Amino acid sequence: MTQLSLLKTRRFLPLFITQFASAFNDNLFKNALVTLVTFRLAEEHGLDSGMLITAVSGIYILPYIPFSSLAGRLEKSALIRRIRGSEVLIMCGAAAALIAENLWLLVLSLFLVSTKSTFFGPLKFSILPQHLREEELVAGNGLVSAGTNIAIITGTLFGGLFILSSRGSLKISAGIIGVALVGYISSRFIPRAEAAAPSLAIDGGLLRSTCEMLSYPLSNKNIFLSILGRCWFYFFGSVFLTQLPTFTKFSMGGNEQVSTFFLVVFSLGVGAGSVLCNRLLKGRVSGRYLAFSLIEMSVFIVALYLLSLGVRRGSALLSLGKFLSQPLSFGIIFSMLMAAAGGGLYSVPVYAMLQKMTPPTHMSRVIASLNVMTSLAMVAAAAMSAAMLSAGLPVTAIFLALAALNILMIPLANKIKRGSDE
Repeated sequence: MTQLSLLKTRRFLPLFITQFASAFNDNLFKNALVTLVTFRLAEEHGLDSGMLITAVSGIYILPYIPFSSLAGRLEKSALIRRIRGSEVLIMCGAAAALIAENLWLLVLSLFLVSTKSTFFGPLKFSILPQHLREEELVAGNGLVSAGTNIAIITGTLFGGLFILSSRGSLKISAGIIGVALVGYISSRFIPRAEAAAPSLAIDGGLLRSTCEMLSYPLSNKNIFLSILGRCWFYFFGSVFLTQLPTFTKFSMGGNEQVSTFFLVVFSLGVGAGSVLCNRLLKGRVSGRYLAFSLIEMSVFIVALYLLSLGVRRGSALLSLGKFLSQPLSFGIIFSMLMAAAGGGLYSVPVYAMLQKMTPPTHMSRVIASLNVMTSLAMVAAAAMSAAMLSAGLPVTAIFLALAALNILMIPLANKIKRGSDE
């Protein structure tokens, strides 16, 4: 069976459509909000756009830490339908906040959108090993990762381009409600996937539940190392995606069109790396290219940093067309694309190895544990970015620090590889 032939099966296609709609909607709304904050609302409220965007990113991450311990404990297809149904209501509220352009209601809506995703994230990945064979896991994860990134690309593109256009709030509002309905309808066709541990009780104490949930991966060295490896991808991606609007405005001198374009380039690169991974590994679950991908990411981040030093910025923000006419623009775009592709090449096998090593009875708890750990990684990313911005360092210095930290992750990548070979 080829990778794309999975899209013809009911055990994969409805889930693929559902997660695509979810990722598209999250990024349509999130990037509309980020664009509004960066190029309008921050200035109107007298706030620093870079710090405000970093804070908004932290708010988006916040629900993953306390609520992940409650996710993934019921029959999965039914729970997915309930989550998709709740998204319709949440997006109706978000649409009202967009039309009013109320900053604090928009932030509250983002928190609710994130809470919804907290429950959906563990489900969409823990259900894959129940519906796919082991030899299909890399292909299935690659398609989900590539599909997610295509959804991010298109959602990011429409969110950034339409929100500041004429009647932009109405366009985005109609979009997020319509796509939420599509996600709910497709979720009704997902085959049943029983909870692997139905007797696991939902403890009312969130801290106690979280500690119990983390106990299994912490006791299994190889699983824990794979979780740490996946956390690094989220740290890396969080820094990049959060700081790209600030990088665009203050380092590149570009407007919201350039910001949206950069987000699309980054997402496209991750998607391309995810698909390339399956071709290189030929369906095998292996960490063969982990160290290489980390080195490749750092090389192109450094190239991006060096090229950014030569950009000429004027008093007025550049449109996309004017930015592309700059001598260094295509080198900057290529460096960003390749750095992101390295991220995709790194992330897919780490996730597949984690799924392969985890027994079905512990899959939901391990994926939920991963959500908590990756959330903490993104909080750390936001804290690092905020600290460096507060110290007066430019965004390009944050990217350079990221390249150095990336190299320090190579020993962990080698340990993950050895663990998967045991």
